Amino acid sequence: MAWYAAGNQARWPEPAGQRLTASLPVSFDGLARPVQVGPIRLSAGRRGGRFFAGVEGARPGPGWTGPDGNVNSIALEVPVDMLGADPVIGVWAAISLGGHPTINPFLHPGREKYVYHSRQPVDDVANYLGPWSRILENDGYSPEAAKAAARQVLPDILPDILRYDRTTPAAYPNGRSLTDNVCSPHFPWLSHAKLPAPSLVPHENLPPKFPCLAPPTPHPDLPTLRRPA
Repeated sequence: MAWYAAGNQARWPEPAGQRLTASLPVSFDGLARPVQVGPIRLSAGRRGGRFFAGVEGARPGPGWTGPDGNVNSIALEVPVDMLGADPVIGVWAAISLGGHPTINPFLHPGREKYVYHSRQPVDDVANYLGPWSRILENDGYSPEAAKAAARQVLPDILPDILRYDRTTPAAYPNGRSLTDNVCSPHFPWLSHAKLPAPSLVPHENLPPKFPCLAPPTPHPDLPTLRRPA
């Protein structure tokens, strides 16, 4: 189910506004067709990962040594006039992520990540500025530098939201393009430059048509399933 809400309705935690579709097929093999609702297109399902993270793959060496990965993706295409007059928009997801990729697995051990999933970005500074600063201190930052580094993803206004200025080409952290290795800047940030940014080659099999995401990589330990529409 997908809804479009604007104004005050966009702040409600429950679905509000105009319901775009009552159902959306979720594809685990990349074959489910996108849903078209007027000028809007939606797609959801497993797709080939556009970024990689792993201890083995992050270590310095001749190149990436970890496995290729898949991600659960939601792709949305809308007319620009639905995004409002301000050229800067913010993106975040309450399902399993905040706006900045990889922040949660890097900074939240154990079950703390599930608490983080359930919270709202407006409360992130109060909840996480102190704990994240202490984690960064353990990685070599001074207390003042740790707080400043944490502030890079926890500003006072709308913290863990990925901002995109539509007047400037997308390149993380100004939004993200489909070939951005968004994990790379987080390794030197988290380690106070002790870990270099991995030099990974992006996927080259991005299809030219919506949703423009690579098909999922087959994995020997995972069944290829498709949820019925």
